[in-house]
Amino acid sequence: MRENDVEVNLLNLPMDPGLRHPISYYNVNIQDQVRRQYLQNGPCQPKTHNFPLRHFGKQSRRFNSAWFDKYGNWLEYSIAKDAGFCLCCYLFKPEIGEQAGGESFTKHGFTNWKKPERLRVHVGCSNSVHNDAWRSCQDLMKQEQHIQTMYSRHSNQTKSEYRARLQASIDCSSNRGNFLELLKFLADHNEDIKAVTLENAPSFLKVTCPDTQKDIVSACAIETTNAIIREMGDAFFSILVDESRDVSIKEQMVVVLRYVNISGQVVERFIGIEQVSSTTAQSLKEAIDRLFSRHGLSMSRVRGQGYDGASNMQGEFNGLKTIILRENECAYYIHCFAHQLQLALIVVAKNHIQIESFFAIIANVVNVVGASSKRCDALREKHAEEVVKALNLGDLSSGQGLNQETTLKRCGDTRWGSHYNTLLSIINMFSAVISVLEMIIDDGPKSGQRGEAKNLLELMLSFNFVFCLHLMRNILGATDELCKLQLQTMRQSGWNSLIDEVTFFCAKHDIDVPNMDDMFVDRGRSRRKAQEITNLHRYRVELYYAVLDMQLQELNSRFNETNTELLLCLACLSPNDLFSAFNKQKLLRLAQLYPNEFSTIDIMALEIQLDTYILDMRTSGEFSELKDIGDLAKRMIETKRHNVYPLVYLLITLALTLPVATAKSVTKPNRLRNRMGEQCMNDSLVVYIKKDLFNNIDNEVVMQRYQYMKTRKGQL
Repeated sequence: MRENDVEVNLLNLPMDPGLRHPISYYNVNIQDQVRRQYLQNGPCQPKTHNFPLRHFGKQSRRFNSAWFDKYGNWLEYSIAKDAGFCLCCYLFKPEIGEQAGGESFTKHGFTNWKKPERLRVHVGCSNSVHNDAWRSCQDLMKQEQHIQTMYSRHSNQTKSEYRARLQASIDCSSNRGNFLELLKFLADHNEDIKAVTLENAPSFLKVTCPDTQKDIVSACAIETTNAIIREMGDAFFSILVDESRDVSIKEQMVVVLRYVNISGQVVERFIGIEQVSSTTAQSLKEAIDRLFSRHGLSMSRVRGQGYDGASNMQGEFNGLKTIILRENECAYYIHCFAHQLQLALIVVAKNHIQIESFFAIIANVVNVVGASSKRCDALREKHAEEVVKALNLGDLSSGQGLNQETTLKRCGDTRWGSHYNTLLSIINMFSAVISVLEMIIDDGPKSGQRGEAKNLLELMLSFNFVFCLHLMRNILGATDELCKLQLQTMRQSGWNSLIDEVTFFCAKHDIDVPNMDDMFVDRGRSRRKAQEITNLHRYRVELYYAVLDMQLQELNSRFNETNTELLLCLACLSPNDLFSAFNKQKLLRLAQLYPNEFSTIDIMALEIQLDTYILDMRTSGEFSELKDIGDLAKRMIETKRHNVYPLVYLLITLALTLPVATAKSVTKPNRLRNRMGEQCMNDSLVVYIKKDLFNNIDNEVVMQRYQYMKTRKGQL
C-alpha cells in the first residue's frame, strides 16, 4: 500500500536498506521529510556484524567492514539481504535503469564481494549519477536554498529570535506539565524569552501548535535513542521484553536493552514501545527485527533474552526465545529469576495444606489488627512500649536507624516475596499483635470481630504457628536473596538451628513447646483417622523436609540445565569474601558456552590468565571489599585491570549482560494514554524514562534535528 496522506512515522523508518520502501512509495509532499530523516541518521553501517560468507566458485568471501571507512558517506549494508547499498542513490536515483542510477546499489543490492572495485566504479566521475545524487543530498540539508525559504530572507535578528523561541519550546518539552502554561511561566520569568514568544511571536512562527510540540518531542526522542545506541557502541547486549495492551485492545511490546558500558556499569535502557498485530512468537520476532533494523542493531550481538514464562515467549519449539536461538545460539534465554522464585513459592503455598493454612492465618491477622486506625495506633503504641522495655533490659541496642516505629506489612496478591516482609514484621511485633488481639476480645460486642480475634489468638499462641512462622521466614529469606544453594544447605544441616530458634521464641512469649518424642495429636482430625507419629516426625519430616523438598524440586524444574550451569559458572566470578567462590574449571566452562567470543586458542590463553588474575585479586587491597560482580567490573575499569586481563573481563561483561529480571511494563491502559497517539506516547516515554540521558543532550543538537525533520518557515 502506498503512503498517501497518512502521517509518516519518522522514528519507524527501517534503517536496514534492504527493507526500505522506494522513495516513490511516499507522497510527494513528505518525500523530503523521509530523505532528511535518512540523512540525519546516516548510512546503515553495522560494523560489528558477523558478515556471512558467500561462495564464488571454489572461494568464499564476505562483506569487508573496511569499505565503510573508504566510502563512509554513502555505503550501507543490509543485514536482511547480505548486500551493499548506496544511501544517496536510494534517496535521489533517477528512474532510468541500471546504467545511469545503478540499481544494484539501490534495489537489488551489491553482493559481488570478489570485485570491490565496483564500489569505486559506482562513484564514477564528477558528473556521475552518484555524485549528482550526493549533491542533491547536500542541497536538501541546506534549507536556506529551498524555494519555500527564498521568498523571505531572514535577518540575523529574526533568526536569533526564532532560535530563542525554539529553544524555549524544547526546554518545555522535557517537563510533564502543561506545555503552554510552562512556556508562559518561562516567559514571565525571563524577559528575553518573553520578548519573542507567545503573543510577541509572529503568527506563523509561534512554535506552540500541537504538531510542532509533537515534532519537538519526536526530535528529543530520536536524539535520546541515538545517545543510547552510541553509549552501547559495539558492546554485547541482552533484550528484555514484556507485553501489555491498552483500552482499545491494541497489543504493545515494551523493549529494554541491557549492556555493560565503558565504565563497567550494568545499564538497562528503555528503547521504545513496538505495536504488534498479535502476541504470537512470530509477530513479536518481526517487531524486534523492525526495531533492530531502525536502530542499526545486529542480532549477532545479542547474548541474552529476558521474557516472562508464557508459552509464546519460552516455548521449546515455536516460542520467541527458540526462534532467536535458531538465529543466534549464544542468545541465552533467562526467565526472570525473581519471577521463577515467585512461581515456586506459589506452588508450595498451594500444594502443602499446612503452609496454605498458615498464610491464610497471616492474612487474617493483618486484616483484623490493621482494620482501623485505632487498632494501628494501638499496635504502634504497644510495640513502642515493648521496645522501651527491651532497651531498659539491654535486650536491644540503641542507635540511629534502629528500633524505628513500624506496622504490619500487607502481603501482595501475586508478589509472594512480599510475604517475607510480612513475616518479619509479625516476628518483630509479635507481643504487640497479641496485645491488640486481646484488646479486640475485651472490647465487647462493639468490636464485631471478637470471635475471629479469639481464634487467631489461639492459633498464634501455638507451637505449630511459631514453627511455620520461622520456617517460612528462613525459606523466604533464602529465596529473597535468590540463593538455591542456601536452601539445599538448610535442608542438610539447618534443622537444629531452626528448632533452637523456635524454642527460644516460644519461651520468650510463654508458648508451650511439645516434647518431640511424644505422639503427635492432630487437632484438626479425628483420632480414628490420625496417624501414629511422633512430634519429631511431624515437624521434621512432614513439615521441614517436605516443604524444603517441594521448594527445591520446583526450583530445579524451573531452572533448566543450561540456566543452572550458567548460574553455577557465573557464581565463580563473585569477588565476595576474597573471591572464595573462584573455580577455574567452571570459568573455563563458562567461556566454552560462548564459542563466538572464545576460540580454542583463547580458552588456552584464558586458563593461564585466570591463574595470574586470581593471585592478583586476592593480594590487592583494591579488590578486598567488593561484594558483587558489578562492583568487580567497575573496579577493573578504574584500575585498568581490564587491559591486563582482557579475557577475564570479557567473561565478566558477558555474565553481567545476562538478564536477571524481566522488563516491567511502563504503560498503564487508560483512556488518556490511548488518545495521545502511539508515536507521541512512545516519544514521551523515551524522553521521560531516559531523562538522565536527555538532560545531557545539548539543545543545539535537538534544534538541528527538529529543523531538518521537515521544511520549516523559520531558519536557525
